[in-house]
Amino acid sequence: MSTSNLSNIVSQLQTPSPLSPQKITSLLTSAKRELLNLNVLIPTPTTPSPILVLARQTLETGALLSIRLQQPDAFTRYYQQLLPFYEMPESSYGTDTNNSQRSKVTGLYLLLLLTKGDYAAFHTVLEGLEVEQAGEGKGLQGDEFISYPVKLERWLMEGSYDRVWGATKREGVPSEEFGAFSEVLIGTIRDEIASCSEKAYPSLPIANAKNLLFLESEGSVVEFAQARGWVAKDGRIYFPQQQEDMRTEKDILVASGQVIENTIGYSRSLENIV
Repeated sequence: MSTSNLSNIVSQLQTPSPLSPQKITSLLTSAKRELLNLNVLIPTPTTPSPILVLARQTLETGALLSIRLQQPDAFTRYYQQLLPFYEMPESSYGTDTNNSQRSKVTGLYLLLLLTKGDYAAFHTVLEGLEVEQAGEGKGLQGDEFISYPVKLERWLMEGSYDRVWGATKREGVPSEEFGAFSEVLIGTIRDEIASCSEKAYPSLPIANAKNLLFLESEGSVVEFAQARGWVAKDGRIYFPQQQEDMRTEKDILVASGQVIENTIGYSRSLENIV
């Protein structure tokens, strides 16, 4: 059972030189074909260790490259294909037990679930990992790839969006692949804050909206406002409201407090913001 073709494909995929998306897609397709020819898409206890290692490496490479190609659905398929390999005993891989990228791939999958708001699936995966690690007398705290989405999920539940935003900065992510999903997560949070803001305020200064929405410049605020149908003029953002949705001053104050508490923790009164 020759694995030379597959080894050659994986080497090309892992080259330091950047490959075009078309070349990556072509190589990944060829790699899957080789896995089928080797009959190792689903591992078995009788699969030789070297072939198990190579098949797992192939699928992990495909998963990580799918993220760089911004193909979350493809990444999910690779993750699902990897699960049977991750369930195999470490002894099945012979002496090659330290080269798996399971933590990174699993951490990325957890982060993807966060971007989708699928907290039930997030905790299902996490609980499975905790049970497995407990059985081996280990913990997840020291795993940077797993602890990253775990921290983000906790801060999201607390409403500590400023901490989430800080952790998604380039220097805060554990690897470049996490940056792609982190940006999506911030976009989701930004949309949630925007929805609350347009219900809470009649208008906001653009400078305050920039901080509230985690945007880098006032120009970005104006672009974001236009995309949502808001009106930007005279240094303020105005939220169009239907007559039947007009709120009393008391309603606005209450809603404003909720927005502040659930965003970046500003402890300023409504008068200071508006």
